[in-house]
Amino acid sequence: MSHVAESARSAHTAASSAPAASSSTSPASLPWITRLVSMDTVSRNPNLGLIETVRDELRAAGVESTLTHDPSGKWANLFATIPAHDGETNGGIVLSGHTDVVPVDGQQWDSDPFKPEVRDAKLYGRGTCDMKGFIGAALTLVPEMQRTKLAKPIHFALSFDEEVGCVGAPLLIADLMKRGIKPDGCIVGEPTSMRPIIAHKGINTYQCCVRGQAAHSSLTPKGLNAIEYAARLICYIRDMADQFREQGPFDELFDVPFSTAQTSTIVGGNAINTVPAECRFQFEFRNLPTLDPQSIFVRIDQYARETLLPKMLREHPSAAIEISKIAAAPGLDSSEQAAITELVRALTGDQDKRKVAYGTEAGLFSLAGIPAIVCGPGDIQQAHKANEFVALEQLVDCERFLAKFIHSMSVEALT
Repeated sequence: MSHVAESARSAHTAASSAPAASSSTSPASLPWITRLVSMDTVSRNPNLGLIETVRDELRAAGVESTLTHDPSGKWANLFATIPAHDGETNGGIVLSGHTDVVPVDGQQWDSDPFKPEVRDAKLYGRGTCDMKGFIGAALTLVPEMQRTKLAKPIHFALSFDEEVGCVGAPLLIADLMKRGIKPDGCIVGEPTSMRPIIAHKGINTYQCCVRGQAAHSSLTPKGLNAIEYAARLICYIRDMADQFREQGPFDELFDVPFSTAQTSTIVGGNAINTVPAECRFQFEFRNLPTLDPQSIFVRIDQYARETLLPKMLREHPSAAIEISKIAAAPGLDSSEQAAITELVRALTGDQDKRKVAYGTEAGLFSLAGIPAIVCGPGDIQQAHKANEFVALEQLVDCERFLAKFIHSMSVEALT
């Protein structure tokens, strides 16, 4: 029997004896969270300041971190371990969160999004919900982790650029594999109102460039209209989305119970009296975890190459359609029998099955052989909006959950 499985079986009784993390009204994690939110880590900005701050604070507490950087060196992931009482650093459970946040451009906020404020028992600021609340709560409990006689280690995994397609986490996970570190499970603290999420869709994003031939609009037969052919491909993607909606496959446990597809941005042309030579657009699809995303892309790619491109080449020999992947993150479909699922269900007391349409880094951990589940403070409905907030009560609930989790990982809980 694995340690995580033992923890799950002992969690019901262990949780009741876990120390309280904070009072019922004031989260102990508020200082850490406000500090993190005050750092502008919109995805287009480097996150190194935040990562180095966490690294330095952990080092001051006697915990060393490993950083994995992007090629520029301006963005980084952090992985740190609170060892077991016997010094063991392998196995154990990862507490995972992303450090980047979405932009506030064009949004009307009632307060500075990077100067967090408490109003009406809510903490307002960009990232309070998604997902610096969970990170701050976990960091606040580092002393409790160190005081506890752990049977297995507890790890921290903080990533960059999750919001633009889970760019950073693959580097972190690859480094773990290279170093031979294999955690037993992972809890991703995305906002779920502290309810376990066992599955989410995959997300796949692409850019398409359709190249035609410019001409004066009075001489349209001498040109090749890139926008019009891009529109045909966009309509094909929409037809696929309609087919998913009407014919499935379906999974009614998801809030949107079928795979989806959409075109999100488009740019093309330079004058009303000129046949446009180029059109660029971005599209995405979100697949049910049981549906192979490659099969969806193949349909789009084949239509572009085998149906549209031959027509375009008959009009002009320079025609081209180029499709490139921007980012992709796999779906998550956790087993109810997985030890990490049983553990989180035991700690929350929540046995309901929930699946969501949004993506997380849990799918990446799962794909790497590290069973994962999603559970964190805040409501996803508040994420990415103006006046983003997390209820203080949610932060208190998260602290209590983490305190129970720490105790469930202890030698005491397993004897």
